[in-house]
Amino acid sequence: MKRDSVKAKIGQFPLPLSSLGNKSPRANTTKSAPNFGLVIQTPQTAMQNANQYVAKTVKLKSVATMAATTPHHAAPKTRVHPEHASKHEHGKKTMAVQETLVGPRRAMVTRLRQEGIKDQEVLTAMEAVPRHQFIEPALIVQAYNNVPLPIGYQQTISQPYIVARMIEVMRHGRKLQKVLEVGTGCGYQAAVLAKLCEEVYSIERIKALHELAKKNLRTLRIANLRLHYGDGMAGLPQIGPFDGIIVAAAGLQIPDSLLQQLAIGGRLIAPVGDAQQALHLVERTGADSWAQSVLEGCYFVPLCPGTI
Repeated sequence: MKRDSVKAKIGQFPLPLSSLGNKSPRANTTKSAPNFGLVIQTPQTAMQNANQYVAKTVKLKSVATMAATTPHHAAPKTRVHPEHASKHEHGKKTMAVQETLVGPRRAMVTRLRQEGIKDQEVLTAMEAVPRHQFIEPALIVQAYNNVPLPIGYQQTISQPYIVARMIEVMRHGRKLQKVLEVGTGCGYQAAVLAKLCEEVYSIERIKALHELAKKNLRTLRIANLRLHYGDGMAGLPQIGPFDGIIVAAAGLQIPDSLLQQLAIGGRLIAPVGDAQQALHLVERTGADSWAQSVLEGCYFVPLCPGTI
């Protein structure tokens, strides 16, 4: 729900959020051997008994040979239901796609390092989260390029550099307990944050995107992430204060409600501006004091109030 790249200055915001019959196996169908016990009939000559014994011995050896050459480890054949077979094939294709994209994801992380991202924990988290799972299949070839991509509803998934940069600045080398993200979008940045923070709360004002994020994140089974549908500018006062706040949309100023939900010593990072935008860092220094600085140019979708 974001986008990035330019340079400028500006000033202040706030935000909110709310809280997955097989048939009997045809086992080795070797018929049970017949009873080859020697039966003495009378009258019977010694030669007849001897011949009968030899014939039965040959048969016994034949059965023993068959048993020895039968592959005992072979699993019994099972009839597979077409639906299960389809799921199995889909699973194999998914794994193939995952493996194909490992290289591009590592290359993305290498570029982030070259562009100045120094926090190794952030880089590790960026490599761990599959960005391609958060975008349309038609755009997968661009998943690990350093570009923002459309996610629908006139919103974007931010370029990897801006995601890494904002998280690095907010963390400032610390292990954060509780973090708020304003603007869940497709859920990608929330997934990265969850790798780095004890608790992550993310709020989205567009209901369809809130549902999309839930769908995208379901298979990742992230236990420390809570998604909320609501007005991001109002924040989550019932859950705060937060050690860190990331705003993924640009307003003309940072809402006071978000500033109030920042814990003392906490950091808030947000894009500020209209035609020209810049990332602003706000640090809460006391009960009624905040320090603000301008970092670098960027470009995000507008921060809007209310829900749709």
